[in-house]
Amino acid sequence: MLRELVLAGFIMAVGLCVAGMGTHLFQWLSREQAMLRYDGKTIWHSFGNLAISFVCGPYILLQMGWQQERDGTLSISSALISAFVAFGWAFITGLLLIGTWFALTGA
Repeated sequence: MLRELVLAGFIMAVGLCVAGMGTHLFQWLSREQAMLRYDGKTIWHSFGNLAISFVCGPYILLQMGWQQERDGTLSISSALISAFVAFGWAFITGLLLIGTWFALTGA
């Protein structure tokens, strides 16, 4: 049972690391803030924004959960819900990435 728990944690860690790396790489190359969006100037920009939102979504969602309220405090319910959704999303992203890695390398 511990082996499955550690494997799930590893998959989430891979997904979250790739999301953070992708977010910072996108912001560095495009010189704009990464956001969850699906709009764009053309249909190809829309598909690109959708792909960036899918890969970088867990990291962006964690950042959104830590935003301050108007009075300068943090909403603990907002932080917990965003963390719960972000780690579940990171598991799916990590599972797709690790599955692709094993499929391509034949390991």
